[in-house]
Amino acid sequence: MIDRDPADALSEFDWLGSAIDQDAEAGRFSLWGRSTVIDENVGEPVLTRAAFDALHARAGLDAEWPVGNAGLVHVYGYLLSTTPTPYGLKRDRWLDGELAHACGLLRDHFVPWIGGRTLLDRATEAARTLLEAMPSRRQPIGEATAVIAIAEHAHASALGYALETPEHGRRLITMFPVADPMALLSQIDAEVPRLRWNAVI
Repeated sequence: MIDRDPADALSEFDWLGSAIDQDAEAGRFSLWGRSTVIDENVGEPVLTRAAFDALHARAGLDAEWPVGNAGLVHVYGYLLSTTPTPYGLKRDRWLDGELAHACGLLRDHFVPWIGGRTLLDRATEAARTLLEAMPSRRQPIGEATAVIAIAEHAHASALGYALETPEHGRRLITMFPVADPMALLSQIDAEVPRLRWNAVI
């Protein structure tokens, strides 16, 4: 989708810069925690330093590479990512309709340039609904508690992940489709509780 300078992308795709501006004004980024752009599956950044800096500057958020705002990174940053992962491109979750379908929504619900709401607004609503309605696991990690929720709809599954701390309460981290939720939960149960999916406390 986007293989050009990130600053150019922010100005060329009017929906992208405008969406970030709307989200910043509405305070939506404060509902999300922190994440590293170093993907745990590939061991390298899934977003360039230039894109990382440009996004946080546009959102008016302080960040120190490679750790930034999880909503900004996982939503808009993933749209700019061209790094292949074992599960495909990071942007696919927002564009291919699988995640939306698993959440019981129309398949184009997360396509960022469709509709009158920003992608982060839609993703935040879906993730919060998922975590409030379908908490599957709660795991203490130091002073934080990780909350994992999995919902199923028409043979498709979506996972939401958040961290809760005494200082900040619940902050969203990520949301993505899951092929085999029972196998994933079994794996999680067999391991010592730890931060997952690139989360940073």
